[in-house]
Parts: sequence; C-alpha cells; structure tokens
Amino acid sequence: MKNRFSIYTVTGVVLLIAFAVAAFMYKESHKEKLSFLATEKSELFVRDHSPRLGSSEARVVLTEFLDPECESCRAFYPLVKSLLKEFDAKVQLVVRYAPFHRNSKVAIKALEAARFQGKYWEALELLFYYQPQWGDHHSPKPELIFTYLSELDLDMEQLRSDMEAQKIQAIIEQDEQDGKVLNVRGTPTFFVNGIELEDFSESGLNALLKKEIENSYP
Repeated sequence: MKNRFSIYTVTGVVLLIAFAVAAFMYKESHKEKLSFLATEKSELFVRDHSPRLGSSEARVVLTEFLDPECESCRAFYPLVKSLLKEFDAKVQLVVRYAPFHRNSKVAIKALEAARFQGKYWEALELLFYYQPQWGDHHSPKPELIFTYLSELDLDMEQLRSDMEAQKIQAIIEQDEQDGKVLNVRGTPTFFVNGIELEDFSESGLNALLKKEIENSYP
C-alpha cells in the first residue's frame, strides 16, 4: 500500500510538472498572438485602475492620455468611438489622465466618482459635449459640471463625497507619474500597443491601429 501511494504521488508530481512545462512552451510559442496586456511592458500604459472600453480579448490596446478639459480630446472623441466600432473586438481603449488644464482634476474626480455609480462613459461623453460651457479657457465654469452630470440620474450628493476619495487621488497621481515617464506633454497622446502615435492625425491613428491589428492577428 505504501509503495502504491508513493507511485501515485510521484505520478501526480510528474503530471503537474508536465502541465507546467506544456503551458510555458505554449505561451512561448504563441507570444506573438498574446494580447499586449499580457506583456511585461504593458503596465506603464495600462494600470488596473484604468477605464477600458472594448473587448477584454482584444490584442490591440489603444491607450489615450486625455484631459477632459482639452478641446483636442473632445474633437478626437467621436473618431476614437468610430474606430472602436470599425475594428470591433480587435481594439480596446484604455483611458489615462494628463490633467494639464486649470479645472481638469475637478472633472477627472467627477468622472471617477460617476464610475463608482456605473456611469463613467456616459459622464465622459456628457462632459465632452458640454465642454465649451464649463471648460471655456477664457471663462471656465467648473461648477456647471455638476449641473450637467445630474442629467444622468446620478446620486449627486454621493458623487461629491466620492470625489474626495483617496483612491481617485491615487489614480490621478499614478497617471501623471506614468505620463512623465512616457514624456506625455500634450493631450490627447495616443499609444497603440505601447507605440506612440507620431503622425498626429485621424489618418495616422487609423493607419497605426491597422498596422498593429495586422501584426496581432496573423
């Protein structure tokens, strides 16, 4: 009985080692097919806290450092949505923050507080829509942010309270830190699977996405 138990134990260990080796070999042989999120360098572009839009199975990650008070971010937003729709499940959008404007952090905190209530993307779209009113660079009215967000049937008292959460402050600080490491100096700044968009244009972004899609879906 003792010998039989030993045989079973050894066999079990051998099988576990075999499975581990097989999994490692499979991963190594399929590296080119793995999502960017599975690579070591992805952390600087995607944090656990980062809002994401699109399929979690997408192999192409579009990281956008944005500022909700930035006029160019507002202008690019419809294009980004259109590209996500065009490329369907192959591209995932990841939002990072680069608060360069006066009231950016107020808007970011409001967005993250809206995320606590499950309405992040609706809030982002709404703030972009009304940006000329609340984020006018000559006469900003950040207090209007709360008026507009109330259209989403949010608990506004809870939202104001959540805006002061340390978790949200930590998100902003981490994104600012990563942005400095990546030399983000303006918004929007785009990275596709960690590659910075150099041809800052609609056609440039489209072309870079298509190139990475071709590389990621052989």
